[in-house]
Amino acid sequence: MCSGRIRRRVLVTGRVQGVFFRGSVEEEARSRGVDGWVRNLLDGGVEAVFEGSPAAVDALVGFCRRGPRFSRVEALEVAEEEPEPLRGFRILR
Repeated sequence: MCSGRIRRRVLVTGRVQGVFFRGSVEEEARSRGVDGWVRNLLDGGVEAVFEGSPAAVDALVGFCRRGPRFSRVEALEVAEEEPEPLRGFRILR
């Protein structure tokens, strides 16, 4: 593990596309200094990878559990992974 950094991959299902989910995750990640990415999946879900301090990554996972205002999160899967390390945060298209 790189210097106290952790990495989590999350898969979110529900009404999570077309509700500014990716943009909201990007804003939250940047404000917390978390690196990684977020993208829509063909099945209607959203996938994201977060790397950073345990507190910041856990806060982002918690945000994904709730989602932004107009979303409806039905399920959230979280997997631990080894940090790569990533730099910056972006929305994958």
